[in-house]
Amino acid sequence: MGVVNVTPDSFSDGGRFPDAARAVAHARALIEEGADILDIGGESTRPGALPVPLEEERRRVLPVLEALAGGAVPVSVDTRTPSLMREALAAGASMINDINALMAPGTLDAVAGSDAAVCLMHKQGEPEHMQDNPRYDDVVREVREFLRDRVAAALAAGIARERIVVDPGFGFGKTLEHNLTLLRGLRQFEALQVPLLAGLSRKGMLGRITGREVGERVYASVAAALIAVQNGASIVRVHDVAATRDALQIWNAVRASG
Repeated sequence: MGVVNVTPDSFSDGGRFPDAARAVAHARALIEEGADILDIGGESTRPGALPVPLEEERRRVLPVLEALAGGAVPVSVDTRTPSLMREALAAGASMINDINALMAPGTLDAVAGSDAAVCLMHKQGEPEHMQDNPRYDDVVREVREFLRDRVAAALAAGIARERIVVDPGFGFGKTLEHNLTLLRGLRQFEALQVPLLAGLSRKGMLGRITGREVGERVYASVAAALIAVQNGASIVRVHDVAATRDALQIWNAVRASG
């Protein structure tokens, strides 16, 4: 899943693609690099980020979606707003990627009324303060149980299991140790019987381990994505598509040769 941020303040590439034309060109470049899915976002949810007004999020996202929908790969829209979910689905989005796991009023109905996929993500707290002091007794168990409940809610709303993906939410209300524990324990999410998405690309946890700034985390991001896939992730959400795809192709070739 290639990341297309149409934002001025995303942690990694905020401001690089501030208008639809540049965002669409970037998305097409990611497809050339081998992206299987595109994920368009118009609101930064990095630690400390403030909410974006709906009209501004719409202005950022919809023109990019309209240019890419129905193209070479499916397009996901990263939003937590039910009205934008409906508009995105009407405009051809194939997936809704919701950091709130369809907990906000109206979001379950917005997705259930379509045939699109949905990604349900775990987070602790809101982006403004989620990294202040995150705490868990057992992070893998607690995140897994939360996602189990959200899968059940989606099923009850009429969203078929084959449309559901879950994301443990690396960096969303988690310390470095929480993130590493989740990465080691990804196989435990197989009990949910839905595909698992892992988003580790360029994140702060990688900077804390390597000491590198966000633009210098390509190698760390590729390593993290490879570990996630080895531990059961079906989708990796990445900025560096070509590098990640090369690494996964080598791993798949080795597995196939056995």
